[in-house]
This record gives sequence, C-alpha cells and structure tokens, in this order.
Amino acid sequence: MQNMSGGKTALGLDTNVGALLCYLPICLVSLIYSIIVIVSDKDNKFVRFHAFQSLLISVIYIVLIIVLQVIGTGIAIALESAIISLLFSLLFFAVVIAFLGIMIFGCVKGYQGQKFKLPIVGDMAEKWA
Repeated sequence: MQNMSGGKTALGLDTNVGALLCYLPICLVSLIYSIIVIVSDKDNKFVRFHAFQSLLISVIYIVLIIVLQVIGTGIAIALESAIISLLFSLLFFAVVIAFLGIMIFGCVKGYQGQKFKLPIVGDMAEKWA
C-alpha cells in the first residue's frame, strides 16, 4: 500500500526494523516487542499500526489454538475416535502454518516499509494506532 520507511522508533530503531520485530514469531519476540511499542511509542503511527495488527493476530491465534485443543480433545475422548483426533491435529497444524505464513509476510512487508492491512484486523489496528 504505502511506503512509510524513515525515522526512528522510541527505542532508537529504524521504523522498518521496528515493524519487522512486531511480527517476528521467534520466542515471543512479536508479542513482547508489540506491547513495548504500544506502551512506549506514542508518536510513530507506522510502527504502532504494525504492533496492534501483530498483537491482534497473535490473540486470534492463541484463542484458535486453545479452542481447537479443547474441542478436539473433548471429541476424541467422548467418541474414542482416532480419525477425528487426526482431523483435529491436521486442522491444528493448518492454523499453525497459516499463523507463521502471516507473520513472515508481516515481517517482509514491515521491513520494506509498507503498510498492509489484513481484513478486519487491519481496520481495527489502524483505528487504534
């Protein structure tokens, strides 16, 4: 969409590096850095947008994983069916792969200095940033 690179974050990083860190799915870096940006960086709308969008994606991911685990385990125990358990495992795997794909795409777009909006989540992030 837009190229908004340039400037620094409140932590002294370039804005494109800050946006990349908001999506980095390694050892909770995305969650921790996004929270730090939201709390400390009040002026840089570009990095705040990416922080909010990343945080919303992560919350949706965590909720989906918990729901899939609870429902999948409950159904597998109740029906004692290996096939249903396998189907929920495949669905769980698909959610993990989709999350990693979105986060890696976010890393690339953030580092390029581009502001991309995911459906629904992007509009919420833009409003809050």
